[in-house]
Amino acid sequence: MSTEYAVTEIRTPLRVSLVQGDTRWHDPDANREYYGDLIGSLHGITDLVVLPETFTSGFSNEAIDRAETMDGPTVEWMRGHARDLDAAITGSVQLRTDAGVSNRLLFVTPDGEVRYYDKRHLFRYAGEHERYAAGRERLTLEWRGWRICPMVCYDLRFPVFSRNRYDVERKGDLDYDLLIYVANWPGVRAHAWRTLMRARAIENLCYTAAVNRVGTDGNGLVYAGDSAVMDYLGNPVSECTDMEVVSTTTLFLEELRAHRERFPAMLDADRFELL
Repeated sequence: MSTEYAVTEIRTPLRVSLVQGDTRWHDPDANREYYGDLIGSLHGITDLVVLPETFTSGFSNEAIDRAETMDGPTVEWMRGHARDLDAAITGSVQLRTDAGVSNRLLFVTPDGEVRYYDKRHLFRYAGEHERYAAGRERLTLEWRGWRICPMVCYDLRFPVFSRNRYDVERKGDLDYDLLIYVANWPGVRAHAWRTLMRARAIENLCYTAAVNRVGTDGNGLVYAGDSAVMDYLGNPVSECTDMEVVSTTTLFLEELRAHRERFPAMLDADRFELL
């Protein structure tokens, strides 16, 4: 696993906006306009905007031929909105790379910097593994004093990859404070979605923010939303239903660190190396 760190001594609350939208099917222009309208009023009230998985197309193998590149309009759209909102923006899109087309999560900051994570676990049940190139490396980054690990949809089912490791050399810090999942998770598996996001928060001693879409896609799949932010005990800090909504929640690092001091389960965690 690769990890990036930047040490920031001043730690502040983090305002996270979950954008639970009804993604338009195979229509990137319409989706950029739609999601732009949803997030346009967030200036000054958020630090991090979280969009769903494949928010420009919907989760579709058939849209792969129109995949963009890192020089395409969606990256520039995210840069522009991050700058205008003075907030980071993250979400995944279909992007063409040297390895093929990846389901690539982008994390864009107001200064125009773009970091990315290519979805490692491709959804075999829907044939994603036959069309897309799998990523290998986990991304951990720092934003406004918080360490953040962003992932994509099916990754939620694989706890080893997301395990929050304890590093004695970094003065007893864990890898990250906030785990993010962006998803297109059909309503038929909603119970698993709600259960697993709680499990990831509890076992990793972290906040977990998980964003799903709503509506019905071009394949007839219905999405129930259920986007949420969970605290380190698996309790909901905020929960969405099955409606279009932008929900902003403030997270407090001091409370998280106090919990880790009271309940230092990371000291008893198994050591392992991911191959």
